[in-house]
Amino acid sequence: MAATAAASVVRYAPEDHTLPKPWKGLIDDRTGYLYFWNPETNVTQYEKPTPSLPPKFSPAVSVSSSVQVQQTDAYAPPKDDDKYSRGSERVSRFSEGGRSGPPYSNGAANGVGDSAYGAASTRVPLPSSAPASELSPEAYSRRHEITVSGGQVPPPLMSFEATGFPPELLREVLSAGFSAPTPIQAQSWPIAMQGRDIVAIAKTGSGKTLGYLIPGFLHLQRIRNDSRMGPTILVLSPTRELATQIQEEAVKFGRSSRISCTCLYGGAPKGPQLRDLERGADIVVATPGRLNDILEMRRISLRQISYLVLDEADRMLDMGFEPQIRKIVKEIPTKRQTLMYTATWPKGVRKIAADLLVNPAQVNIGNVDELVANKSITQHIEVVAPMEKQRRLEQILRSQEPGSKVIIFCSTKRMCDQLTRNLTRQFGAAAIHGDKSQPERDNVLNQFRSGRTPVLVATDVAARGLDVKDIRAVVNYDFPNGVEDYVHRIGRTGRAGATGQAFTFFGDQDSKHASDLIKILEGANQRVPPQIREMATRGGGGMNKFSRWGPPSGGRGRGGDSGYGGRGSFASRDRSSNGWGRERERSRSPERFNRAPPPSSTGSPPRSFHETMMMKHR
Repeated sequence: MAATAAASVVRYAPEDHTLPKPWKGLIDDRTGYLYFWNPETNVTQYEKPTPSLPPKFSPAVSVSSSVQVQQTDAYAPPKDDDKYSRGSERVSRFSEGGRSGPPYSNGAANGVGDSAYGAASTRVPLPSSAPASELSPEAYSRRHEITVSGGQVPPPLMSFEATGFPPELLREVLSAGFSAPTPIQAQSWPIAMQGRDIVAIAKTGSGKTLGYLIPGFLHLQRIRNDSRMGPTILVLSPTRELATQIQEEAVKFGRSSRISCTCLYGGAPKGPQLRDLERGADIVVATPGRLNDILEMRRISLRQISYLVLDEADRMLDMGFEPQIRKIVKEIPTKRQTLMYTATWPKGVRKIAADLLVNPAQVNIGNVDELVANKSITQHIEVVAPMEKQRRLEQILRSQEPGSKVIIFCSTKRMCDQLTRNLTRQFGAAAIHGDKSQPERDNVLNQFRSGRTPVLVATDVAARGLDVKDIRAVVNYDFPNGVEDYVHRIGRTGRAGATGQAFTFFGDQDSKHASDLIKILEGANQRVPPQIREMATRGGGGMNKFSRWGPPSGGRGRGGDSGYGGRGSFASRDRSSNGWGRERERSRSPERFNRAPPPSSTGSPPRSFHETMMMKHR
């Protein structure tokens, strides 16, 4: 046992504020399981300790080990439903300087210098016994609510060892902190590796990106085209934020296989993107508008494309990109493999899937006929008058822990900018929306990810694709256009197994969404305020499910606040016009009502909850 333990690599799990002190969460890389260690008593156990429940003691094996501190996706105990590393589409990265924990030995081997932590080694115990044996494929599918259709479908690959991936690719995946495939990966990988078309339906943050990238890497190794003649793989994405994140994943995991990838998106100069294409790229990740622009310039050939991915297909249709997608597909050979990944399954997505895919296998994770919110998110719905929104928002921000990352969603760019000006002095806020240039957006996101600017004020441009794992709260300052957007907005928190909070301001003007919102709340076992039930009873009604996916009159989709498309995209139309591409100019929260609250009668205003973070980075 001691010899086996010594060969394992142990690292800290992401910080869990709900753990009673001095307990720490640890990951055994040999098995991928999470267990808990009390450094004062040197006790280990699989069960999560709680203040009210005395921990169960088990013998521990102490081993001097190089411990790698990473900010990885959360892991569940072996007997929980989520034994896999529930990674979101953006993989783990090193935490800032290892903010907690004892010093580590052999830091340089793990990318951490000894000078930062000292040379002393720490004895970290390993769990004493292995968990239960692996589940059968049928039991695994039942546990993770996997359903498949479309003829003979291979069983899920429940471990990385079962995949048969090349050693260099497995090393990249394991070094990123993944212990086992997520359900969408486990079931879609064997189908994709058979060369079949796939429709995969799973919520955001479920690991869909690697679900299609890794089979794509294997496809590239079989095809071996000349990348200077054009890409072999094309991934279409609705937003430039998501597109750049996909590119980062492709570069990271394809590095050992010498796979090249470039990203094409609007809002940035075409010159560097064209030069990347001239040098050759195996994979092109693109937003539909910019790719159409470059196709019209005849600066890219899609004749070698044999692996096509439509990521966030429902979002692309919602943004009005269906004509651009169909135009692009006409340039791609019909002999290809097509993979469509989507979070919802409305009629519009079903229609385009029927047109573009051939005899696909369909993989569902969970119930695709119901729109369901993440149950790890505590949802607070508050009926707030417009003139009270600013005051209530500041109360919420002050109630958060120092340094907590918060996203605030507004319905218009104007309100987004105004709120940012009002909040910057006290809370350190920055704005992101479709009118921001790409360098501005990159800078804002980097500031937000690092914590130097802990409050992000955004339009729906950040509702999907943005993957920051430690967002503590989401505030819907304005209720979105529908409950689908509501679910995706609040889904920015509570990712990868973490918990989060969502605060939503609801008014009379939003009453038409009351019935649908109640269904979402009840489906996630959340409290429904009596005022919301009253609005629904008064006849606020509710939309038919997914009704907003149907094309508006004239056949045009809503461009929304994207700023991603090129000349061919409805999303890039002049926003001063009355077309679908413009954003609504009138906020539900009129500017005249957003005056700062009167000063407190007790003297100076309360200290900002972000002051600690702001002072730290000055």
